[in-house]
Amino acid sequence: MHQAANEPIIEARGVAKFFTQRDGAAIEVIGATDLAIYPERIVALLGPSGSGKSTLLRILAGLQEPSSGKVLWHGQPLARQRPNVAIVFQSFALFPWLTVLENVEAPLQALGVEAIQRRKRALKILDTVGLDGFETAYPKELSGGMKQRVGFARALVVEPEVLFMDEPFSALDVLTAENLRSQLLELWLGKQIPTRAVFLVTHNIEEAIFLADRVVVIGRNPARIRADFEVSLAHPRDHQSPQFISLVDYTYKILTQPETEVLPPAAPATPERVRSKYPMLPRALPGAIAGLLEMLLDRGGRDDLYRLADEFGMEVDDLLPLVEAASLLHFVRVQEGDVELTPQGKRFAAADILAQKELFRAATLENVALLKQIDQTLRAKSDHAMPGAFFLGVLDDHFTSEEAQRQLETAINWGRFAEIFDYDADTERLFLPETQS
Repeated sequence: MHQAANEPIIEARGVAKFFTQRDGAAIEVIGATDLAIYPERIVALLGPSGSGKSTLLRILAGLQEPSSGKVLWHGQPLARQRPNVAIVFQSFALFPWLTVLENVEAPLQALGVEAIQRRKRALKILDTVGLDGFETAYPKELSGGMKQRVGFARALVVEPEVLFMDEPFSALDVLTAENLRSQLLELWLGKQIPTRAVFLVTHNIEEAIFLADRVVVIGRNPARIRADFEVSLAHPRDHQSPQFISLVDYTYKILTQPETEVLPPAAPATPERVRSKYPMLPRALPGAIAGLLEMLLDRGGRDDLYRLADEFGMEVDDLLPLVEAASLLHFVRVQEGDVELTPQGKRFAAADILAQKELFRAATLENVALLKQIDQTLRAKSDHAMPGAFFLGVLDDHFTSEEAQRQLETAINWGRFAEIFDYDADTERLFLPETQS
């Protein structure tokens, strides 16, 4: 017998995740987090790249243990339960040597379902997701959209109580993704699938507002919930309606203004030697930042993020790192989904390339702790040079190894553009330009 709709299926209480570095220091990826998944709801988890969204999903699904806190399944510790969940991933992850029907039957076979019964269930769900007639096809014969339909069928055939989806539409082209979202929503609203709750990880703001009943937005470094709000718009939702656009703009504001504090849940004691962290640099090239500022200047210094993305021919979530970088450098400010040039940003956008480099240099040295440290370290050395591995080691104390590498690459791109330092890719050394040494 199912529990009441006001009782959670899955509940995280004070869940946190740490990864231990080689020297014993702990990198906090997810801060203490409380989050519950309720019946008859689609929950979308939004956050910037590298914020720990997928890690949190895996913890809730029981695939990964939290470092602290606990996860409950129907009020009982998840570790001692056999949760009825399934996951749809970004990559299709189909068995290429199996037919469509055999791929969908595979999880039922693993569960020990008798052959006739699993064939019956697999055929039914394939018909439900629109793959009737493709049972004997192999994955290589299918388009990306059809492969992901197989992924959905394989997840739904086990009749999960909670369906987890980790960026399930991001590998598809825009039209295919939109079509598949709409069809999934039609199945959900028409109760044609047995799932009682859906938990969607995405970086696509409009996708979250279009699908979800509730949107949770997390920050990063470490991940903490910064906003948790209901989407009460009736289905089908019109992307152009003022209410839809208002919610999208509100979410943009949260994601592009990380300095806006949202009260986090109380944090439990954390492992020793958790060090303070550098603010994470957005993955944005200086030339792209300059292009954004120049486009804003052409539009009178202010425009809506949605329209800007359309002008750039980009998804809005791909534009966000540029906006976040420009905001970090105090070249723009973001208000209610609009991005506006600051006086400093206007000077940058109107300047020639040499003046832009000087303004970028001043902004990075004033606002970016990592660039300031690199500059000071190089100036302090007698030969004004340091191996990149030194700064990578510093970053390893504050980020995962992969993120540390990305942070250093971004810092090198920014530093070279601003002529703060030069970089020799062969020796992997950073050094002051001759004019400064």
